[in-house]
Amino acid sequence: MPLRTLETLGDLAGKRVLVRCDLNVPLKDGEITDDGRVRASLPTLRRLIEAGAKVIVISHLGRPKGEPNPEYSLEPAAKRLGRLLDQDVQLAPDTVGEGARALVEGLEDGQVIVLENLRFNAGETSKDDGERRAFAEELAKFGDAFVSDGFGVVHRKQASVYELAELLPSAAGTLVANEVEQLGRVVNDPAKPFTVVLGGSKVSDKLGVIENLLPRVDRLVIGGGMLFTFLAAQGHSVGKSLLEADQLETVRGYLAEARERGVELLLPTDIVVAEKFAADAAHEVVPADAIELSSFGAEGLGVDIGPDSAKAYAEAIRTSSTVFWNGPMGVFEFPAFADGTQQVAQALTEVDGLSVVGGGDSAAAIRTLGFADDEFGHVSTGGGASLELIEGKRLPGLEVLGW
Repeated sequence: MPLRTLETLGDLAGKRVLVRCDLNVPLKDGEITDDGRVRASLPTLRRLIEAGAKVIVISHLGRPKGEPNPEYSLEPAAKRLGRLLDQDVQLAPDTVGEGARALVEGLEDGQVIVLENLRFNAGETSKDDGERRAFAEELAKFGDAFVSDGFGVVHRKQASVYELAELLPSAAGTLVANEVEQLGRVVNDPAKPFTVVLGGSKVSDKLGVIENLLPRVDRLVIGGGMLFTFLAAQGHSVGKSLLEADQLETVRGYLAEARERGVELLLPTDIVVAEKFAADAAHEVVPADAIELSSFGAEGLGVDIGPDSAKAYAEAIRTSSTVFWNGPMGVFEFPAFADGTQQVAQALTEVDGLSVVGGGDSAAAIRTLGFADDEFGHVSTGGGASLELIEGKRLPGLEVLGW
């Protein structure tokens, strides 16, 4: 079944439309440090404004554990949204209480308001179906239709994602529809050569992706903390580097399957090894099979792929027609150990085809390193959701929209 999109909701002029956005932005001292998710919500909101709808934005922020907590207020997101939409966007003092009701009742066509953090109500994330539905019913009283546009939560069965979509005429917003289309191309119709680049700290986080994509890819490129489990599976010592010993046999299986299928599996030939985990740590480049021969001996830990590896990875990416990347190559938060991630990101901007950045830490990395989203084919707004879709899983927040 095709995903229901905005067109299926018909004329929305004068209608109250609840829009589930993902405004879960990073904050520091009350200020937004990356407004990518706020900007990603704009196309759908602008379409609804132009259609004359009365727009009620709902979202979560952080994990306030089911009760109000000023630390997790959506106020900074509402203010940023107002500036970007060039209108006054008011924040309700509560989610489904008197304050929210008053703001909803006063809405005019084309106006936007934001309800306070959904997770201030325990019903939003409750494991109990009845509790979630009861909260969704309270939300549904505010709207005539529901638009799901928070891709970062569609893999969760939560009140504002699943039950609310059952209670009101519902459809995917443009962000969610675009995510499904672009990630679907990666899984179902990738132009060849098809390269998948995986990083991040743990192999265990990427098991489903590797298993689903190994039969489809031409190249599998491994970086980040997870690479040390691959090196250890080949019999190399990795010092104090991240290692998931319980995944060694699984990784050996992947190495064997890649050989059998003719998949080019790229592992680093050199590693940046540091004395300790710190931005100013002493470090040096050593061969990937000689980590414990660095100046730091068995105490050294790998923090990035080396320059030769970064060059080889970049070349593999540039010569591909479809690339999916999820997970940084090293500790990119520390400038001294960001080069591998920088080189991979730069190569993705030079792909003659579709380059997809799989959300989460990868999306944070490209912005931290100075890249703009429009330099890539697609930057996903959902880390966990994008991985689960790539893994071939059914996502409840999409299934309820007909997918």
